Amino acid sequence: MSVLGVGIDVVDVAGFRAQLADPASGFVATTFTASEQRDAARPAGDRSERLAARFAAKEAFVKAWSGARFGRPPALATVDLREVEVVLDGYGRPGLRLHGAVRNAVATLAPAIDVRLSLSHDGGVATAITVLSAA
Repeated sequence: MSVLGVGIDVVDVAGFRAQLADPASGFVATTFTASEQRDAARPAGDRSERLAARFAAKEAFVKAWSGARFGRPPALATVDLREVEVVLDGYGRPGLRLHGAVRNAVATLAPAIDVRLSLSHDGGVATAITVLSAA
């Protein structure tokens, strides 16, 4: 296994919560899949923290992918962040599922790609780390 890129992102939950509270914003609908929105709305916890961690995951992935393309132009002019989906396994552990143009563009890096994800939120900060490797 060869590491192609590593990405990290940190999101201030209070600022993110304020952005979510803006009734004129379409941010949630244009950034998160329906499944991500459902996962974030589950009982016992703060939806803002969960969405902030998922946003950090998407940004961390884009950074890892960008690092894997160091010295080359971007593979896509724009990235639809809904094509970078945070999913949970049957035990609640997070992972990333890539869709559409993002999945196709990432597949050009190596015959088999593995993306690992770690999420955390504490003390008003949500963070995510991704590691992109050739399997």
